Amino acid sequence: MDLTTTLSITDIITEALHDLKAQDVAIIDVDHLTTITDYMIVASGTSKQHVRSIARHMIDVAKSHHIEINGVEGTDVSEWVLIDLGDAVVHVMTPEIRKYYEIEKLWNVDDIDEAAS
Repeated sequence: MDLTTTLSITDIITEALHDLKAQDVAIIDVDHLTTITDYMIVASGTSKQHVRSIARHMIDVAKSHHIEINGVEGTDVSEWVLIDLGDAVVHVMTPEIRKYYEIEKLWNVDDIDEAAS
């Protein structure tokens, strides 16, 4: 990954999420729990359209920072979009889907840092 700024990947992602008013952004450090990624980042959009817009913006921002996108899933339904950026996996969900799956509870809640709103 070639970051063109001094920002960390979590800074870039958080800023992109906040650009489009993503809600309840949570950054979960999972580096010590899995080899899949270093961070799980979870955010909510207010509707399917909002989730889709946030995901598209996240992809554009990743490309502009030369962050490799390993995969994108869920844009067809847009209730839950997953963007795999290697060092971070971003989950953008509607509030209903986020509440139902409670993805944050899959990881140690002591590692959850609420991103500044």
